[in-house]
Amino acid sequence: MAAEPTRLMTAATPSIVPVARPGHLASWLPLFLLFCLMLPVTAMVPVLPALTSGRFVGLGQFESHLFMSINMFGALLGAPVAGLLSDRIGRRKTLAVAALAANGLFLLALGWVESYPAALGLRLLEGFAHMSALSLLMTLGAEHATAGRLGARMGAVGASISLGVATGAPLGGWLGGHDALWVPLGGGVLSLCLAMVALMGLHESATVRRRLPAAEVLRALRSHRELLVPMAFSFVDRLTVGFIVSTLVLYLGTVLGFDAPAIGAAMAAFLIPFSLLTWPAGHLCRRFNPLNMMIAGSILYGLFLGVLGFVPEHWMVVAMAGGGVIAALMYAPSLVLVAQYAGADCRASAVAAFNMAGSLGFACGPLISSALLALYQSITDTPYAAVFISVGAIEIGLALGVYLLLPRFKPVVRND
Repeated sequence: MAAEPTRLMTAATPSIVPVARPGHLASWLPLFLLFCLMLPVTAMVPVLPALTSGRFVGLGQFESHLFMSINMFGALLGAPVAGLLSDRIGRRKTLAVAALAANGLFLLALGWVESYPAALGLRLLEGFAHMSALSLLMTLGAEHATAGRLGARMGAVGASISLGVATGAPLGGWLGGHDALWVPLGGGVLSLCLAMVALMGLHESATVRRRLPAAEVLRALRSHRELLVPMAFSFVDRLTVGFIVSTLVLYLGTVLGFDAPAIGAAMAAFLIPFSLLTWPAGHLCRRFNPLNMMIAGSILYGLFLGVLGFVPEHWMVVAMAGGGVIAALMYAPSLVLVAQYAGADCRASAVAAFNMAGSLGFACGPLISSALLALYQSITDTPYAAVFISVGAIEIGLALGVYLLLPRFKPVVRND
């Protein structure tokens, strides 16, 4: 039996007024919305050349890559704004509906815009709206957890997101095979439909909090310094994702000679078990300390990254599948810890900060891995293996640092 947590929340808990708990179907609606919201994000990847250099003549590589990265800068802005505003007014649904509608309008406009600077501006705004909706829906998903089920609930939240990511890429390839513009246009229509579904079926959590001044929300966040732990893991974990979608893909194509379908198969081998096992991993957080799970999973994940440069070509898909299993074991606990550490007083802001750290890590991943690749190319004939080891060492170093520096910090899941 897990012990009671030893660390108490120091911020004042806002007064609450009970409201009717939504039905079973309504309580799972945030998970469906999260799945659908992620589809247009990865659907853009297969049609990136067609939406950039193939559509706007004269673009270089930097300008084409900026199409994807500027979306992350919009997300960096959207996450804290949505979180603070949501915790300030104490309601999530209205803001989530507005963010979904704005996301749809920006995607539709992206399909009709005629200049590349305007396209980049829309991508920035779309990233802002997308991350706002994502953070709010994740918060609603957490707040619909019943007593004793926070771990399972956050596992379901993570599974919904990762399934959407895994499904979006092949869906985008299929749509792009007809016309690349179908991807942003279809994503816009989907997001507007999601806004309508959310308006009609989404419920607030089972408690309505009084409105909090923004300064009080920020004080509550500062009082929960333990949130820095899952945020640090979010940054590093998403940094490795940025490495996977850039340097690893380059390695598979240029060194191992994988063609596009083979690269897609390797990515699917990683994403499918990751998606399917995130929910069961959340259930495990009810039996095991989620912080210990995250540390152990991160060490194993770092080892997986480090050995990728030595895996034979015919074993690569199997290795990627193993990495997906390990990734699920560390992703679900990080979501549980964010919901647990924040409590009810600043949960939306905490989830937003978690997503913000992840977005920053994703933006830094390709830059750091490409810099490492350039460095090792100047001193060795096998630079990729050295890059893989270095990126894996970053993951392992964080896990060991948290384990060694916080030996007494072993909180368990709270169900507030």
